[in-house]
Amino acid sequence: MGEGQAMTKMDHVERVRAQWARELPDLDTTPTAILGRAYRLANLVRPSIEETFAGFGLDRGEFDVISTLRRSGPPYRLTPTALYRFLMITSGGLTHRLGRLEKAGLIRREKSAEDGRSLLVVLTDLGFRRAEEALRADMASEAQFLASLDPAKRAALAELLKELLATLETEAPPEREE
Repeated sequence: MGEGQAMTKMDHVERVRAQWARELPDLDTTPTAILGRAYRLANLVRPSIEETFAGFGLDRGEFDVISTLRRSGPPYRLTPTALYRFLMITSGGLTHRLGRLEKAGLIRREKSAEDGRSLLVVLTDLGFRRAEEALRADMASEAQFLASLDPAKRAALAELLKELLATLETEAPPEREE
């Protein structure tokens, strides 16, 4: 190993790839080096993210709804159709989430002034505050997972993942959560 090169320790994915290299030496497992790590990272951080949201009385899906309303900007209201398109879930799944959020006082549903047949989902003041507080706590928690990477490495990783995701998003229709 040359001067200035840090020895990287082997992670779970590299151990799996080494096993496959031994068993199937002709198989290129490069996709696992990237996608397998992305999947493993998501699974490793998920409990922390869920715990953070639970501390605000929310599950991940409920946070997604109120954060979508919050980031939509004033007047912090969207139609259910716009919401479920942003969230890529079924209308039935959204209806269930909206019921729980309305009961908690984080959103309200009201008739549209423009079209009395349409309903709008409106973020309440409590929902506005809860969305921001939960997001701030989540970002602080998630930043800890990235602390071992210097800012340049974080930026490079983010750019590479953005490039890959943008390609995949344009090539395949979005999947819908049931």
